Amino acid sequence: MQPRLLLYIILSVCFTAGSAAQKLSLEHFREIKIRNIGPAGMSGRITTIDVVNSQPHIIFVGTASGGVWRSTSGGTTWAPVFDGQPVQSIGALAINQRNPSEIWVGTGEGNPRNSHNSGEGIFRSLDGGKSWTRMGLENTRTIHRIILHRDNPDIIHVAALGSAWGPNEERGVFRSTDGGHSWEKVLYVNDSTGCADLVVDPANPNKLIAAMWDYGRKPWTFYSGGAGSGLYVTFDGGDSWTKRTSEDGLPSGNLGRMGLAIAPSSPNIVYALIEAKVNALYRSEDGGFKWKKVSDEDIGNRPFYYADIFVDPHNENRIYNLWSRLSRSEDGGKTFERIARGTHADHHAFWVHPDDPNYLIEGNDGGLNISRDGGET
Repeated sequence: MQPRLLLYIILSVCFTAGSAAQKLSLEHFREIKIRNIGPAGMSGRITTIDVVNSQPHIIFVGTASGGVWRSTSGGTTWAPVFDGQPVQSIGALAINQRNPSEIWVGTGEGNPRNSHNSGEGIFRSLDGGKSWTRMGLENTRTIHRIILHRDNPDIIHVAALGSAWGPNEERGVFRSTDGGHSWEKVLYVNDSTGCADLVVDPANPNKLIAAMWDYGRKPWTFYSGGAGSGLYVTFDGGDSWTKRTSEDGLPSGNLGRMGLAIAPSSPNIVYALIEAKVNALYRSEDGGFKWKKVSDEDIGNRPFYYADIFVDPHNENRIYNLWSRLSRSEDGGKTFERIARGTHADHHAFWVHPDDPNYLIEGNDGGLNISRDGGET
């Protein structure tokens, strides 16, 4: 094309655009309201979900880099509720189901891939997410679980994974007995080992099981597993802990990340998804004392990035396994089938309604999905 002709075309386009701009006014757009119409509520990958059980249309989700979002319409519309806080990387959410206006948020994503963002402690809202107060644990860097005591709202347990980028002592299991005003570290291994998962027995709020994970990340590499990793059980709310080992049926050698789940309908049944020389699903039928390997097939591929499992509240043999796929077992983990095939890959968060196990919500790298038929659609 000749330079003179090209210049003519450019000037013509600029003149036309300028003339059109002179005819437009902001008044033309004043009444336009922008609304997200789908396909899902997204703000970075979803890391955690909690729902008001008595009002299941009220949903809170935390994201890896986009703060906390709330829906009061069952997931149709969403609003950010954490934007005024100094950190937007979220690792844990917990709603006080006896007083749903009380919401706890742990910051710092608990899935430490190379895009991991650290947090700045734990926050509490007493007005349903309208305002927030930081309640300490600023140096834990990553909080992956928050457990509110079933009977005493002043007792809170927190699983702190700690810094992914270097050693720090502010990691392990922390407990507050005064509503979060002060904290005590009740389980600690070393400055490179944090708590990757923490579950509580629904029949005994003083019994907790903790998965400790020795890990570390550099810009150029990552290690998962070491001498500090292990499975611990307490029966006194965290005052004392007992470590379970290969003598109890767990795999030998250094362990990596572990995901835990206690069956609400039968609390003696506990599942552990364990990263080891051979990654496998283990099951205990005596509350976590003795363990047996159930399966090492179709259970996951990158446990450092996703290692969460969930049990149906009414069926101890129905397990949901979150990894690059979302899979379900109906036989206690012996076999799994893939569900939610039309959803985005890489699943991190899950919620099952305690009274209606057909109502499921799952979060992944691409947003949020809701099922009302047990995961069939």
